[in-house]
Amino acid sequence: MANRKEVTNQISSVKNIRQITRAMEAVAAARLRKAENRIAQLRPYAQSMRQLTRRAAAQAGSFSHLPILNERENVETLGVLLVTGDRGLAGAFNANIIKEGLNLRDQALDEGKKVIFFVVGRRGDGALTFRKQNVSGSWTGFTDRPAFTNARDIGEDLVAAYIDGHVDRVEVVYNRYVSPLTQYVQNLTLLPVQQAEVVGEGAEDEAAAELEGDLAKAHARASWEYEPDPEDLLAQLIPEYVNISLYRNLLESAASELGARMTAMRSAADNAETMIDDLTLEMNRVRQAEITQEILEVVGGAEALG
Repeated sequence: MANRKEVTNQISSVKNIRQITRAMEAVAAARLRKAENRIAQLRPYAQSMRQLTRRAAAQAGSFSHLPILNERENVETLGVLLVTGDRGLAGAFNANIIKEGLNLRDQALDEGKKVIFFVVGRRGDGALTFRKQNVSGSWTGFTDRPAFTNARDIGEDLVAAYIDGHVDRVEVVYNRYVSPLTQYVQNLTLLPVQQAEVVGEGAEDEAAAELEGDLAKAHARASWEYEPDPEDLLAQLIPEYVNISLYRNLLESAASELGARMTAMRSAADNAETMIDDLTLEMNRVRQAEITQEILEVVGGAEALG
């Protein structure tokens, strides 16, 4: 059995850990509220961008002359963008993304495709480098508070890789934010745009879905005039749509990371509380054993004297 000093030192150490985890939980909660506000502020702009791009695509008719809309018949090289974090202590936040990315790799390899990884965040970059995967591009240092310039840098590289023929398809794997307690891994197609939510089959107009009756019919029959022509406008809108989509993914990933960290730190603090209670009980037992031992020694000495 450990002595009283050892148990006391353990209790002190666990209390320090509890204090740190409580502080980290509070910081993550404060930052999470700001991250939620940024997502809410982006949503109307992203929705309008999808609607405008979809309408321009419908008006343009044939847009095969746009390199970014040149859809490959056979996908030989798959590009996978993993959106992870720069830091840990967030539960399975990073591990789930890496696991899903590796699953996509295995599935693509089974189909005879080549896989090229792109990664956001030091955790994903380190994990893929350790596994000796083919990482074509990595971006780090901003995952806790991404800016639109970060999304634009990523988007430009991905679009260039697609146009130049280095990849035939780009998938994005990120954590979608639902609530502080709920985040789930989502995989979506970014390129080609024909298979993405903006132009591809099954794309839904969120604003039109909220309309009812005659207003919805009038909205569907509305005629739109574009300056410049829809084809020229689409050439500018598609890269911008890619950047906005990536920015939204980065914001949701940042919020998911903060939510996961807040939950993980709360769990760690609760576990520390339980450990402190157990150690306090152990210290009481040690103290009682020491008192009993002292009493036995006194009694034994008295019997020896007499």
